Amino acid sequence: MGLAGGLRSVPRIKHEGRRLSELLEKHEKFYRNHPGGEQADLRGADLSRANLAGMILARAILHRANLEGADLRGAKLTAADFSGANLRKADLRNTDMTEARLAGADLSEAQASGVEFYRCDLSNTNFRLANLRNANFRGANVNGAKFSGADMDVAILRETDLTGADLSGVDLKTALMPRGVVPTTVKQ
Repeated sequence: MGLAGGLRSVPRIKHEGRRLSELLEKHEKFYRNHPGGEQADLRGADLSRANLAGMILARAILHRANLEGADLRGAKLTAADFSGANLRKADLRNTDMTEARLAGADLSEAQASGVEFYRCDLSNTNFRLANLRNANFRGANVNGAKFSGADMDVAILRETDLTGADLSGVDLKTALMPRGVVPTTVKQ
């Protein structure tokens, strides 16, 4: 049985025969450099609709994991590897993803307002129809990223090379743009 809103609780989820709660407990020890710690390797894990709000997944391996509809609000996700992961409709509000790898990830329709994407690899990431209000993309690699229809109100794009990013249908009037880039010059 899940939590309110159809979320699955961590103790009920298993990955490769191990309980997710045990893996996350060991990962937190790893993150804090405590004895008995072990980096969480959740490659290909089915974490769809998982309640991971506030969890420490910094430096975790989530390559090609399914996190569709997962609640990650306020989670610590710095330097985590989400390359190729499915984060469609995930709730990432107010997470810190500094230096995370999201190359080829699907964040379409994700709730990602206030997310720290500082120096992230977002190459070929799908942000179609995502809520990216107040998100910080400074220093991020957005080459090949698809932002079509995303809400980027007050997004921070300073120090971001927008070359190769698809910004069609995105209103950038209130976004903080890179030096010399005027929102009307960005592909509409």
